[in-house]
Amino acid sequence: MKLVMGGAVAVGVSAGVIAAEAAGWWPNLALLAACGVVGGVGWAVTRRPAGRHAVLTVVAIAAVCQVPGLLSAPITSTDAYRYVWDGRVQLSGSSPYSHVPLADELAQLRDPVLFPGLSPTDRSGVTGPPRVPHDPAAVAALSADDPRTKINRPRVPTIYPPVAQAYFAAVALLTPWSAGTLGLQVAAAALAVALTALLALELKRRNRDPRWALLWGWSPIVALEAGSAAHVDVLAALIIIAAAVLATRRRPILAGILLGAAAATKLLPLLLLPAFTALKQRDLRTPVVAIGTFIASYLPHLLAAGTLVIGFLPGYLTQEGFDDGSSRSAILALLLPPEARQLAAGLLAVTLAVLALHRHGREPIAVTCCWLYGAALLITTPTYPWYGLPLIALAVLAGRFEWLVVPVAAYLAYASFGHDQRQGLIYAAALVIVVITITLRHQRATPARFDELIEARQH
Repeated sequence: MKLVMGGAVAVGVSAGVIAAEAAGWWPNLALLAACGVVGGVGWAVTRRPAGRHAVLTVVAIAAVCQVPGLLSAPITSTDAYRYVWDGRVQLSGSSPYSHVPLADELAQLRDPVLFPGLSPTDRSGVTGPPRVPHDPAAVAALSADDPRTKINRPRVPTIYPPVAQAYFAAVALLTPWSAGTLGLQVAAAALAVALTALLALELKRRNRDPRWALLWGWSPIVALEAGSAAHVDVLAALIIIAAAVLATRRRPILAGILLGAAAATKLLPLLLLPAFTALKQRDLRTPVVAIGTFIASYLPHLLAAGTLVIGFLPGYLTQEGFDDGSSRSAILALLLPPEARQLAAGLLAVTLAVLALHRHGREPIAVTCCWLYGAALLITTPTYPWYGLPLIALAVLAGRFEWLVVPVAAYLAYASFGHDQRQGLIYAAALVIVVITITLRHQRATPARFDELIEARQH
């Protein structure tokens, strides 16, 4: 009964967050409060032993939490409209890497939902294969939105990798044009619920309380970015967790295939390769298979689009400041000039990768993946908060709940876009919370390990 009551609260706060975001009523304050409420619910319901139907209850309530987001168009971004377009383009026999949304060659694919100001008979004036400039000012001008379409950056090709493209095409095949983004919203909501079930069952298998899966399934962030915004990061999170589970069960080949598929959904999972690399055991099957899967996924698109297969990725990296460090690494920006941030970020990334290699076999893979992914977000501080969705799932699986503050901080920083110092301070506060929690956990664990060592020597 306590779990059901907690679930009712979670559904209410998820609906409240969706309403606050849609209406602009202090949305980030509402999200921060809602995350605190769900965290409190998780702590409260796990104080007592889990009932027989705990897993089923957590999963069912997770499904209800997704419903408010399905009742309106995406709120936090317009990415879902690009997903719809990419899927539609593929089903037409063309490549989203070879054509931009405004291209007149694909005018027959326009509809009033995606192109409210441009009919199939209208000419946009955009023709020919896409060309992405290198100059930041030219990239910014080319990637500007167009009032004739809801698709963001309609003058540049897609950025999304092949597995994401396959997902878009599959959903587009089952979704009528008039439904717009609804098919993707339903699919993302279903993926979020499926991941809730996977987390709960895996926690139960590890003799941990399966109800902690509610920190993912009942999270207002997940409701906002899955059922509402339909972000493909939900799919990446599901595949990453499945890869970690299979690696734990000593299925290195399957784990490698899934890790490669996760990277071909959203490039960030490539950062997790060191966590799956067993150098001391000389077992490189998982990373080798992952890289092979990632490369193989691009081959069909390479044959279809040639060198255009890289899409808007170079332009995106330029626009987001990854090429010169001008608008990235908000924490480092508090201390270093732009030209030094890239070097510092690179050195930190290499250090973390080496540490992850060293920690392999000394801690669960999920734990390594959690701090590796979380640290990468703190180093690069990406502009878009939904990049943190996989971190939420990893924190739940690893039992490292302190990392949940990073996705929350990302929303506060997102609202402070253009205020670099404020963004840096927000992320720095999240870093302090993580470091303090890890330190306290280590201090509590050290005496216990010392006692175990003494006891072992005595016997």
